[in-house]
Amino acid sequence: MSGVQMITVAEADGGQRLDRWLRQQFPQLTQGRIEKMCRKGDLRVDKGRVKSASRLEAGQVVRVPPIPDGEAPQPEQAPRISEADARLMQSCVIWKDDDVIVLNKPAGLATQGGSKQTRHVDGLSEALTFGYDEKPRLVHRLDKDTSGVLLLARTRQAAQALTAALRHKETRKIYWALVAGVPTPYLGEIRYGLMKAGGHGRSGEGEKMVAIHPNEVHHTEGAKRAHTLYATLYRVGSRASWVAMEPLTGRTHQLRAHMAEIGHPIIGDGKYGGSGQENLGDGWGAQLGGMISKKLHLHARSMTFEHPVTKRPLTVTAPLPEHMAHSWDTMGWTEDLAADDPFESLR
Repeated sequence: MSGVQMITVAEADGGQRLDRWLRQQFPQLTQGRIEKMCRKGDLRVDKGRVKSASRLEAGQVVRVPPIPDGEAPQPEQAPRISEADARLMQSCVIWKDDDVIVLNKPAGLATQGGSKQTRHVDGLSEALTFGYDEKPRLVHRLDKDTSGVLLLARTRQAAQALTAALRHKETRKIYWALVAGVPTPYLGEIRYGLMKAGGHGRSGEGEKMVAIHPNEVHHTEGAKRAHTLYATLYRVGSRASWVAMEPLTGRTHQLRAHMAEIGHPIIGDGKYGGSGQENLGDGWGAQLGGMISKKLHLHARSMTFEHPVTKRPLTVTAPLPEHMAHSWDTMGWTEDLAADDPFESLR
């Protein structure tokens, strides 16, 4: 067994999650052991307590407690990916070069694991090495039921650069959604703050975000500023609309909570839209009925970012998932009807 070690995070390792960095240093460690060390405060960064998912910065000093030499990794540390899952992940690739992979993430596939998530992009990305020694790294997330552009870095240096760009808002993301009713004005912005609220019993959908009036954000404990641009592109009478959205902040469930707060929930949104109710054209209720799928109609359509190596701007666009493509066809819409940048007049 080793003694206590003080390890300085190298420049190339900046931006990594603590648990992943630690397993690279000590392959015998299990995730369970890392979580326990964090809970007990034995594992510290710059003398402070941390969580396993904390991001490291170059130059930080990690205090590592004594590590048993013979601790065997749990089976999930080296998951076996089925051929079907490998084919699925590789079919999702819409951009690949030496530094970056971009996926069109399917709706219903989680980005990362959790207490009830054993199948997710992070685990299945072992199928995306394409000759590299390590799997690509996630640099941001999408909700499980949201489809579309998901960015992964193929090297530590690319991950560090992309994470910094996302943190400093040097990227642009445009989402498409089918919403209940018709938002007016057709081009506008939503500035409601957001704060977390707990679930309500066994069938209460768990935690959700509550909208706070902009004037009350600074006076409400736990509330955070949130800002979304939206553009109403096409509509079907007063029943439903095709809306583009650009989040200028990155809060949990921001787009879903914002659209619900202005009275136009995203179709299929059981958490924020009252999916058990029928929308009657008044902007309330997130089900249209008929041939329209009950799945969430929210899609990360495009992302524009600076390439971490070439430093040139790169825009990647993801086609609609099957259930949304079917709804678009039902409405008589095609993807090429939308402008590449619906928010150009606001810039």
